[in-house]
Amino acid sequence: MINKFIKNFFDIKFWKFVAVGVLNTLVGTGVMFLLYNLAGFSYWLASAANYIVGSIVSYFLNKYFTFRSRESGKRTLWRFALNIVVCWLLAYGAAKPAVRALLSEHGGSLQDNVAMAAGACVFIALNYVGQRFFVFRDKADIDDGSKT
Repeated sequence: MINKFIKNFFDIKFWKFVAVGVLNTLVGTGVMFLLYNLAGFSYWLASAANYIVGSIVSYFLNKYFTFRSRESGKRTLWRFALNIVVCWLLAYGAAKPAVRALLSEHGGSLQDNVAMAAGACVFIALNYVGQRFFVFRDKADIDDGSKT
């Protein structure tokens, strides 16, 4: 049963999500680090800009390419926005104090940059689960596993 879950969890949807995620990560984190390091934006504004820009691309690519959702845009859009906000708050809210504690002897700029990178990693994992099982959920993904 666990092997079947793992096989189904890491199926073609997972790999498509990874491909879309690479694109979103390049665009979003590029925006985030440029705004933080060159434009002087705060940690929270720079990381938020990352997810505003990346989320627009992510929504359309994941809806139509990764998950091939046929559900109405209105229904998926509010769930997508809620998922992004919850994942962002959890990931970046946990990353900043954790990195601050681990790198307490280093300066704030280094701490913030490492926290943003760590937050991005946590966000990606949470976001996949949220998009697959909440935003663009497919009955087959949430089935009890009794069918193939």
